[in-house]
Amino acid sequence: MPRVARVKNDFSIYHIMVRSISEIDLFKEREDKLKYFSLIKKYQLKYQFKIYSYCLMDNHGHLLLDCNGADISRIMHSINFCYAQYYNRKYKRHGHVFQDRFKSKIVDTDEYLAMVSAYIHNNPKDIVNTKQEILDYEFSSLREYIKSSNTYEILNKNFLSDILGLFSEYNFRSYIRLVLKCEDYDEELDVEFVNEGTEYRGLREVLMRNKEPIKVIEFVCKHGKFEKNHVYVKHNRKYTHIRALSCFLMSCFCNITQKKICKVIGNITQSRVSELSSLGLYLAFNDDKYKNIINDFLLSS
Repeated sequence: MPRVARVKNDFSIYHIMVRSISEIDLFKEREDKLKYFSLIKKYQLKYQFKIYSYCLMDNHGHLLLDCNGADISRIMHSINFCYAQYYNRKYKRHGHVFQDRFKSKIVDTDEYLAMVSAYIHNNPKDIVNTKQEILDYEFSSLREYIKSSNTYEILNKNFLSDILGLFSEYNFRSYIRLVLKCEDYDEELDVEFVNEGTEYRGLREVLMRNKEPIKVIEFVCKHGKFEKNHVYVKHNRKYTHIRALSCFLMSCFCNITQKKICKVIGNITQSRVSELSSLGLYLAFNDDKYKNIINDFLLSS
């Protein structure tokens, strides 16, 4: 039977659930959960998506994810594919790690956002003995909201906090009550969040991914002080960085496939585009020369 097409929208917020196949735990050790968080962080840099809530259990995980103009399937495929490679290599096995595709559901109202987030944060209830342990669970973002921290550097707390007014002690206590009794995200929202007149700062600004590839190449060459034709030169290490950054930015902001990038760059394989994009990602976030290139590009366009 053919798969049902996934309902998706590049401007949406999603409740994402990933689950392992029945015979294995998705996260056998603490290190595995940390690895999954590190992959979220890596691809967050590339796709610029936002995480509003998360919880990782042993055999499944939940994310409240704002794709911020990017393709949700690309985001999750990148994360899960790399994690499956890591998992099979570490545990000396072959085959599938995840159960079918990831599950996704669009979150389209503030009320539903509150319920999904509470449901995600209530997930540890079946493995802990007290309510306090739910609040302290290491791999849930609830602890980060409580402690005003961001341990794994992937969480955006402002949007949910502004929507629900969590900067107010009354509203935060109301949210904790909601978490502790939330058994299903389709339940009615039956707690009250009061508006205390604070400034609303949670408006979403979604990145547009419709940049023209030629504009990317022109920007990168100008930024690196190269001629535009240099990006098309193969087998010359002098131009590898501008080729890598061009591939990386096109994959981020032009909403085109690797196959299309091959045609733009000319006479290059998809595997080479993937290698160059990975190098471009590394350069953009680790080389001081290029550390502002994403912001500069967005401002220029």
